[in-house]
Amino acid sequence: MTAADRPPVALVTGGGGDIGRAIALRLARMSAAVAIIDRDEAAATATARLIENAGGHAIAIPADVSSALDTAAFVETVEAQLGPIGIFANNAGIEGVVAPLHEYPDDTFDKLLQVNVKGVFLGLKHVLGRMRQRGAGAIINTASTSAIRGRAGLAGYVASKHAVLGLTRTAALEVTGTKIRVNAVLPGPVESRMIRELEGQARDSTVELRRNGDAARGQPQDVADVVAFLASDEAAHVNGAAWVVDGGMTVA
Repeated sequence: MTAADRPPVALVTGGGGDIGRAIALRLARMSAAVAIIDRDEAAATATARLIENAGGHAIAIPADVSSALDTAAFVETVEAQLGPIGIFANNAGIEGVVAPLHEYPDDTFDKLLQVNVKGVFLGLKHVLGRMRQRGAGAIINTASTSAIRGRAGLAGYVASKHAVLGLTRTAALEVTGTKIRVNAVLPGPVESRMIRELEGQARDSTVELRRNGDAARGQPQDVADVVAFLASDEAAHVNGAAWVVDGGMTVA
């Protein structure tokens, strides 16, 4: 099999979660061989099995995206087992807690920056370096509508997602003139474990999680479909963009 005959290789971090799983399955339907990274080995393996059961090819690797050693290792493993990474869904993230800023726990804030910001940075660093050698690739960072607005009670999460958007724009500028593209997808509230956890915390907090507009909550597949577009050749001229997926909530 020549390099041109090989299926594209997609790397999905946080691939054991609701949105990450939907992204992995959607990329597999584009005939990509998919590597799923997650701290939860069982969840990553479950995603890989869904892809394999549907006739695709996937591997699962347990890893901590906030660790430089883990990130370097899983990128090396993916390319050794599957081939050059052509699509990178830099998706792993955590939600933190719901609390007023003056009561927000220091350790939770630090953990959010480690996973949501340093994790995205490390993924970009190690994957982008390899893509630059080859001169092509598509990277999609998962930010949030919290990257373009404030949310009471979510200081750590909001700060981290603003940073993800900043990293996206910086990386996009650095690859201008190549066939590499770096974009961000910004989901609004999506039916998932994360949103259920935040809403559960809010019920026990003095902070109200308000949202703009009356749009219905999205589904993980809504996000995955946009990621698939940004990963495709149809988005060849899209670089440095922030694609909001929220049914219009942030328009109101």
